[in-house]
Amino acid sequence: MTDLSVIIVSYNVRAFLEQCLVSVERAMNDLDVDVWVVDNRSVDGSVDMVRERFPWVHVIANQDNVGFSVANNQAIRTCAGRHVLLLNPDTVVPEDALKKCLDYMEQNESV
Repeated sequence: MTDLSVIIVSYNVRAFLEQCLVSVERAMNDLDVDVWVVDNRSVDGSVDMVRERFPWVHVIANQDNVGFSVANNQAIRTCAGRHVLLLNPDTVVPEDALKKCLDYMEQNESV
């Protein structure tokens, strides 16, 4: 089982999404992480950018804007992570953040 699934819901935020994914990639290091982008029918080329630049990212390309909660739930039902991190696409993840999060989760089972 994957340690962490990172889910990002996107709607017409191509530049932010690209920066976010670059930061997630740097923060993954040796961790067992799968990353999901759920796009709510962007018209700015976000889906193509993700597929071309980040082929390791799972993409769910919705035909309608289903909203933030529904989009997150789509990926949550499909992802493989023991833990799930929901990120906004305008987030820049520090390089040690994912490891720190996982370490904390492992040490604090009540979370």
